[in-house]
Amino acid sequence: MDESSLIARVKDCAEICFKTDAPKFMGFLSENEAAIVEAFLEKSGVKHTFFGGFDLAQRRYLAVLPDWCESADFPIDCITFTFQKAYSLAHRDFLGALMALGISRESVGDILVGSGIAAVFLSGTVAKFVLSELKKVGSVGVEGRLGMPEVLPEVSKKITVRDTVSSLRIDCVTASLAGVSRSTARQMIDEGLVSINSFVCQKPTRVVCAGDNITVRKKGRFTVLSVDGRSKKDRIILVYSKFV
Repeated sequence: MDESSLIARVKDCAEICFKTDAPKFMGFLSENEAAIVEAFLEKSGVKHTFFGGFDLAQRRYLAVLPDWCESADFPIDCITFTFQKAYSLAHRDFLGALMALGISRESVGDILVGSGIAAVFLSGTVAKFVLSELKKVGSVGVEGRLGMPEVLPEVSKKITVRDTVSSLRIDCVTASLAGVSRSTARQMIDEGLVSINSFVCQKPTRVVCAGDNITVRKKGRFTVLSVDGRSKKDRIILVYSKFV
């Protein structure tokens, strides 16, 4: 969804909330979409909150709140799917199966997949339909039940990586994070594939700082931990965590 269409929908959401004096919800947003919406609503002084079904969710629902309301009952359900551990299923397998059912992307939240189990967060309006219709993911049979598993499959693991870079410009840092050449990194930035703190960055000269969260589409998510040190060759020591 482009930014202007996204903001238009948020304005409609806020207007309905004010007219009805009741919370108004908007389906699952990506990290970048949520950051855009957050900035707009903060500037507008509109009361709001986000939730994706669990605390560390990447895709989150928006709730616009009337002044009297401090929290909202988000219309989110979780389906726990189980399958034989001999089969290896991934996020893309479950997402593809859901899209094949005609489910819109904004109705699908995070999909956490472990060994023989998956937790799929969905809009409440489609959860029962998915539960009744989704019996196979690819060629693998799955069994679903409404509700979260006792323990969620691990959201992600982090490893710490140390590298050296000649500059803290985002094109240089992206080359290090993604393991590509600097020219390829610039192309990725030009194509809008690189985000810093959930906002798409298309300026290769943007300087990266410690604490920045960087996403390189199809390459991963990273957090810059330190940029203070210098190597013997006077290159900047870049220390970052990578989600694997």
